[in-house]
Amino acid sequence: MVNRVGATVAAPAAPPGRGGPEPGRDLLGRVNAVAVLLVVVDVAALAAAAVSLDRVAVCGAGAALLAVRASCRLYRRRLWLSWLHDVPRSVIATATAFALVTGACLVLGTSPGTTAAAQWAIVYFTAWSEPARLFVFTVGRWARRRFHRCDRTIVVGAGDVGATLAAAMLRHPEFGLRPVGFVDPAPALDPADLPAPLLEGNLADAITRLRAGTVVLAFSRAADSPLVNAAITAHRLGCAIFVVPRMYELYQDGPDVERLRSYPLVRLSTAPTSRPSWWVKRAVDVVLAGVALVALAPVIALCALAVVLESGRPVIFRQVRVGMDDRTFVLYKLRSVRMTDQDDSQVRWSVVGDRRVGPVGRFLRRTSLDELPQLWNILRGDMSIVGPRPERPGFVREFSAVHDLYWARHRVPTGLTGLAQVHGLRGDTSIVERSRYDNYYIANWSLWLDVRILLSTVSELLCRRNR
Repeated sequence: MVNRVGATVAAPAAPPGRGGPEPGRDLLGRVNAVAVLLVVVDVAALAAAAVSLDRVAVCGAGAALLAVRASCRLYRRRLWLSWLHDVPRSVIATATAFALVTGACLVLGTSPGTTAAAQWAIVYFTAWSEPARLFVFTVGRWARRRFHRCDRTIVVGAGDVGATLAAAMLRHPEFGLRPVGFVDPAPALDPADLPAPLLEGNLADAITRLRAGTVVLAFSRAADSPLVNAAITAHRLGCAIFVVPRMYELYQDGPDVERLRSYPLVRLSTAPTSRPSWWVKRAVDVVLAGVALVALAPVIALCALAVVLESGRPVIFRQVRVGMDDRTFVLYKLRSVRMTDQDDSQVRWSVVGDRRVGPVGRFLRRTSLDELPQLWNILRGDMSIVGPRPERPGFVREFSAVHDLYWARHRVPTGLTGLAQVHGLRGDTSIVERSRYDNYYIANWSLWLDVRILLSTVSELLCRRNR
């Protein structure tokens, strides 16, 4: 199946680091010099304050300052290198850190001298940091113009807005974008009138071939809007994504809004798997799965014995499922269905009332104990504790051909439990709703969302057992 921008749906191009050339910037280009320098000047400002003040107080105030400023996204990647535009956010972050440090000193009962030193450290920090930040932004704009250190950018939408944006990128390299082509199934302008070539083929191939690191989604006159599919394709390939909002003339600046001259661009969040917090998720998966396997080994053994007594061997049921980036893996479960001469598990949908399921199998399914061997899949890296549930290859092909964006749920590892499951979408339920919940989970992923899903899963299991 092919979407409107030509991106393959059922089997998209190989993602970064998975058997194909990595799209986007090279390793050096991925390190944003301006963001790094902003961190350096803040640390240097704290070091300058430590020369004349109590170092313990400066360290405490500095930790609070850097944490608050990072949470306020003062060290983010940005297109518009404007010190004046950033001043309000910087002042709010510094004032918040000042209030937190003062409150902490009062609660902890520190001496007046230590409290004053911590407060003066923040004042000195501001006096040193803000002029240095102005210098970094000035040098950053100059370096972008002088050395053209710009992200290679593909514009989706070859109309007036897309062409104007691309022309602005060429005239103003200080915004850090360089257009290398347009993708549009129904271009509104003649290719000769575009400031960059109209690319043939699909978006995924164009990103990989041109090593584009940024995709800008402008407007298209295609019958079905290609923007959602284009965003997911670019998201999956690790690109930074900017969207020109509808009614952009009335659009206000906000935390996720960049400016390219007079055009607001909404920056979409990066792929969950590219964030440092994803490493934390993987570490937690390994620890929890390992501990659970050891702690639940007696339970698994008892369940296995019950399966043998009811229907014989084998105890473990193996089935091919589709995981992240459409790679297949073998999923393990405790067998809950009696063995037959013909294995139709890859093409038969499990439904309530299946006569092949005995009392033990029904108990295992009702309590989800049959899923416990998937802890081994989590340890192996095939799955995660929380994520979209994995499905069989045949059903993946069928659902991807019928349901929009079903294919997009494979951008992250599959999970033992997921957002759709805690909302009652288990077994023979709506595939459309499941897909919608799964894509919502990916778009809004955070460690706290995983915690919420785990708590909801435990609650649902306990409630079902009490029914």
